[in-house]
Amino acid sequence: MIYFVTANQGKFEEARGILGEVEQKNLGYVEIQAETLEEVAAYGIREVAEKLAGRVMIEDAGLFIEGLKGFPGVYSAYVFDTIGNGGILRLMDGMKDRRAAFRSVVAYAEPGGEPVLFRGEVWGEIAALPRGSGGFGYDPIFEVGNKTIAEMDLSEKNEISHRGASIRALKSWLSSR
Repeated sequence: MIYFVTANQGKFEEARGILGEVEQKNLGYVEIQAETLEEVAAYGIREVAEKLAGRVMIEDAGLFIEGLKGFPGVYSAYVFDTIGNGGILRLMDGMKDRRAAFRSVVAYAEPGGEPVLFRGEVWGEIAALPRGSGGFGYDPIFEVGNKTIAEMDLSEKNEISHRGASIRALKSWLSSR
């Protein structure tokens, strides 16, 4: 059993869809202000590993928009809570370069071991308008091909998503040991 420390039910469901035996733990931990997702995840997993006995994982993700010079990036959760998808779309009004990447870093630790990081990324574009009712966060405005992530079911999302890629990398690493 792996404890996935997150308050985000959507993230937990995605992880369970790939890993199977995962238990959600809604513990708080410090998310430092840093320049990279890797720094945030590496710091957080050390705190989580001290709080829980057992195998633990956390995940940090961000939306990096090319036309906004990588914004909101590591501040994606705060920006979403503050201005939401509507605010991002207003910032991008009239912008031609709508390329963006969702990036994910999963941090994993076992008792007595050093934390390990796994990365995932998916490129797409910011849609002109939100579409779809699935997913959460920026999913309604992030297009891959001709669909937003919010228009995909969970299995389709897990196949292409940044989080799906980082969690599959963890699963592969665990299987190889």
